Amino acid sequence: MDFSGKRVVVTGAGKGIGRATALMLARRGAHVVALTRSAADLETLSAETGAQAIVVDLADAEATRAAARAALPADFLVNCAGATELESFLDVSVENFDLLHAVNTRAPMIVAQEYARDMVGSGRTGAIVNVSSCASFVGIPDHAAYCASKAGLDGLTRVMAKELGPHGIRVNGLHPTVTLTPMAVKAWSDPDKAAGMLARIPLGRFAEPDDIAEVILFLLSDAAAMVHGLSMPVDGGYMIA
Repeated sequence: MDFSGKRVVVTGAGKGIGRATALMLARRGAHVVALTRSAADLETLSAETGAQAIVVDLADAEATRAAARAALPADFLVNCAGATELESFLDVSVENFDLLHAVNTRAPMIVAQEYARDMVGSGRTGAIVNVSSCASFVGIPDHAAYCASKAGLDGLTRVMAKELGPHGIRVNGLHPTVTLTPMAVKAWSDPDKAAGMLARIPLGRFAEPDDIAEVILFLLSDAAAMVHGLSMPVDGGYMIA
């Protein structure tokens, strides 16, 4: 897949799936506009790829909108930023519930709004990939706020697909299983907990960031020209287990 001459906005590009996606896009010719909270992560990414770096706390709605506008124009958008806090349902705090929804649900909406307004206004076509999670389909202990925030993102993705499709903007959701990112290590460092999840994955392993990035690039590419409104698990068979 060749992205030469294409400009792609990637949120959460500092670490994990977002970084793997940014690196892969750059290797395949794209100019990446990377949004993330850590200036240090963006500095190393820019050094590796020449990506344009925009430091932003996606929990801040006004700052997120300003960053999204600064990133435009762009051909494609990957909403990849995510946050998690591990709390049982009985212990979920309002503060953490609001934080996860701000980063995992509201920020993708804001960035996609600005991208889509620019595309529709200029009459251009494009594609959006919203990186959700298998946790939007399955109740996972200690992930109540995270599961809810990703389910909210799925609802947005479906409405975006309905409303933006007629403008030539394809929108798809991607649902990874546990992917070996810093956030996943935090959530799945307990060997007993990890063993239970692995036992449900027929392929017998967790995903690597590049496994997910390859599918993101496919969904952005012309090879997926008729793929729209999809909720696509990339889970090693977890959802069928």
